[in-house]
Amino acid sequence: MVYLGVLIGIFAVTVIVLSIIILLENRNPTRTMAWILVLIFLPGIGIFLYLYIGQNHRKKKTFIKKRKQDYRVLKRLLDTQITFTQFGKFFKKNFNDARAKMVPLILRNGDAPITFNNEVKILKNGAQTFTEMLKAIEDARDHVHMEYFIIKDSEIGRKFQRALIQKAKDGIEVRLIYDAVGSWQLKEDYLEPMRKAGVQVKEFLPVTLPFFGSRLNYRNHRKILVVDGKVGFTGGINIGDEYLGRDKKLGFWRDTHVKILGEANYVLQTIFLKDWYFVSNEELEDQRYFPRQGYQGEKGVQILSSGPDMYWHTIQQAYFTAITAARKSVYITTPYLVPDEGILMALKTAGLRGVDVRILLPSVADHRTVFWASKSHFKELLEAGVKIYQYQKGFVHSKIIMTDDQVTSIGTANFDNRSLELNFEVNAFIYDEKITKRVKGDFFEDLRESKRIYLEEYEERSTISRLKESLARLFSPLL
Repeated sequence: MVYLGVLIGIFAVTVIVLSIIILLENRNPTRTMAWILVLIFLPGIGIFLYLYIGQNHRKKKTFIKKRKQDYRVLKRLLDTQITFTQFGKFFKKNFNDARAKMVPLILRNGDAPITFNNEVKILKNGAQTFTEMLKAIEDARDHVHMEYFIIKDSEIGRKFQRALIQKAKDGIEVRLIYDAVGSWQLKEDYLEPMRKAGVQVKEFLPVTLPFFGSRLNYRNHRKILVVDGKVGFTGGINIGDEYLGRDKKLGFWRDTHVKILGEANYVLQTIFLKDWYFVSNEELEDQRYFPRQGYQGEKGVQILSSGPDMYWHTIQQAYFTAITAARKSVYITTPYLVPDEGILMALKTAGLRGVDVRILLPSVADHRTVFWASKSHFKELLEAGVKIYQYQKGFVHSKIIMTDDQVTSIGTANFDNRSLELNFEVNAFIYDEKITKRVKGDFFEDLRESKRIYLEEYEERSTISRLKESLARLFSPLL
């Protein structure tokens, strides 16, 4: 009994101390309250979860150091590289539409300049994306820079392994960053052959103290491939066979990636080099990583990164602005819909003011808690006039938002708190009506493979479903 009393006392003191720490962090009040309630009602689990994933590292020394280096590299490499000749014309022509609101925000909150000398190709699903990426790697003449959240030792994973090994043997510089948690299944028998061939492989934020290391909470969710500084890729597709529809549970995998030729790759390259410095302490500032592009096209593109090392929640603010600036339409595809109150209010307000707001979500779950938390928002969105669809053909994983046939964002950030506030993410914001028309066509094709959710039908769901949604929603500030 004495030992039990001591244990209870230790728990009580720990809960009080952690609650004070959480209050002093001045977080979002909803998230603060969620953590305190978890600590009070589930003290054992709550303490573990907070130490494991809950601490706020946005102002920690590790990320402050990274932020300082980011700024220095950005200024050195980009100031004299990007052509801004059409910048003024862009604003004069489009002063009153969504683009004129998006461009200056992204420039200021993310130090992300707009570039115009670009060609953009939309890649639909895994097969097309992997084919284009492997071809770009095969054609590399100077360097291959690759950064991925998930790389699996799978059939397609082995194809990438062999491609990178071959380029390293050919004397091409090959650098690879993989996330320690997203790619936790990678074993040495996959990595070691690459290292022996000369591929420089680095792990992002390894979790060295699993019970006290909150590094687990801040993951590199980016998907980046830059070849020779001229060809770039980003989007929703990781490296794994499930992206080819080979997952027995989820089936067909609907996803979207983007291939970019041109000056936007200067920014994509910079993001990679900043992350490379973070994982290796190696500064790469040679101008050959930023070659002259020649004429590629006239697509306006901004590459925006976000993460706990940045002062603002950059992509979250960009999504908010894209929704609030819309006059006619907002079309969103996302696997997860667990937004903060700001994004949720923006969506409801847009629906209420007559904007055609449509959201496409999966009908099957790859993460059950997030799936049910997403459904918990359906009622208030439907009441506001937002149209919600659930994909029936398989699993939809694309991360897309389109505004007024003028702005398209394709990237790695989902509409959930983890993506928008905790993870390292990257999105391409494309200001081109032809590209938006193409992505919009794919979107409406996907809607034909989907079931629309109506308010009357949704309100007839079972009590068990309501309970799952309510319980999952309690954890939504922590997801």
